[in-house]
Amino acid sequence: MPKTEYLIYGASDFGILLKDFLDFHAMPFGGFIDDFRKNHSVIGTFEDVVNHKSSSECEIVLGLGYNNLPARLNIMNRIRASGFRLATLIHQNAYVRDPSNVHQGSIIMANVTIDYNVIIAEAAVLWPGVVVNHDSRIGRNTFLSPSATICGFVNIGESCFIGAGAIVIDHVDVPSGSFIKAGALYGKGNH
Repeated sequence: MPKTEYLIYGASDFGILLKDFLDFHAMPFGGFIDDFRKNHSVIGTFEDVVNHKSSSECEIVLGLGYNNLPARLNIMNRIRASGFRLATLIHQNAYVRDPSNVHQGSIIMANVTIDYNVIIAEAAVLWPGVVVNHDSRIGRNTFLSPSATICGFVNIGESCFIGAGAIVIDHVDVPSGSFIKAGALYGKGNH
């Protein structure tokens, strides 16, 4: 049986970083998908991939960044509706208490700590140094920037952005679509 090939949707900075992730883990890279750019590494648009690739032979890494979270969510849904699987990436240097709680399409970078009874929903991205403490939930399509700390019993909604070094205190709900700036302390009085 052939080894799964990984295609990265998005050929900008985040996509290039994810190619390095694949290379570091010796995961076969099949090329970039990009609906707007053409270069030597772009194999075509998403429609080209749907028409010429088999969903049984490749997975798609969602390499679109946080600049337009609603568009990213739409593309995630489009990938899944076409029958392709979103790749889940967990760096070998991350501590993940229960990898089965990291849902499809999520990306867990180096030195992330995911504690007991934490759920990481679909297509979430946790950058290096993120700590998510026990009994917390990270919503789908949410980005946690480098060294963000999520304390226990926190629920973060869908399509949120948590800035670098931000701290979300325990027992807090962060509404969907929230933006928490770098270095912020987010608690009961913040919403």
